[in-house]
Amino acid sequence: MSHFNTYRDAFPNARLTRKDNGVLEVALHTDGGKLAFNGHTHEQFVDLFHRIGEDRDNRAVILTGTGDAFMDSISPDGFDFFTPLGYDKIFREGVKVLSNILDIEVPMITALNGPVLLHSEYALLTDIILATPETVFQDKPHFEFGIVPGDGMHLLWPHVIGSVRGRYFLLTRQLLDAETAKEWGVVNEIVPADRLLARAHEIADGIAALPPLTGRYTRMAMTQPLRRLINEGTAYGLALEGISAAEVARSMASQG
Repeated sequence: MSHFNTYRDAFPNARLTRKDNGVLEVALHTDGGKLAFNGHTHEQFVDLFHRIGEDRDNRAVILTGTGDAFMDSISPDGFDFFTPLGYDKIFREGVKVLSNILDIEVPMITALNGPVLLHSEYALLTDIILATPETVFQDKPHFEFGIVPGDGMHLLWPHVIGSVRGRYFLLTRQLLDAETAKEWGVVNEIVPADRLLARAHEIADGIAALPPLTGRYTRMAMTQPLRRLINEGTAYGLALEGISAAEVARSMASQG
């Protein structure tokens, strides 16, 4: 079991604050500004979500970003896609981070403070999604790097917006605006940026006021189908992603 004071300051890319009612706010960032995702954050977030899930004093969780985007930039720093042992690390972390989010057994709210161009699967595993008018969704980096979007994107987008729409979204790198995302069931509310966190806390406070087991067990009941989906398909998707990365590496080597 985790205790908040043992992990509150443990993550350089996550600012954690918790109110007396058990509402935990998790703001992803890099040096206090917009998050720059890389191999180091990929590793770090596995433990972040695990520690949150192990803390029985958390009553609701708000996940948000910092600055003008939730997540819109990625760097290859810290990633090794092109050796078996390097990709094994990515594979294990990719499987574990999604299961660790689902192992957070209290209701989760994502407050999307701007564009989500990568790892939108984090948000899709939460229970309530708030966006700003500036929020857009896209799966940008996978095809830019020439690899399969197999880290849960291939499962969750078709699940949330429908099979045909989901496959189109991924294959064309469709840019999905907030209004369309709301119409298609990705977003619950569109809130002005200056009201986003206040609205997230308003909802979270209502959840935290429930009897502890009620909120916890409701999240567990509602995410059971997602758990089955993730367990069945994530490892397969990441294996295909790794094969495609190996082919990219072979092509790069032959051109060099």
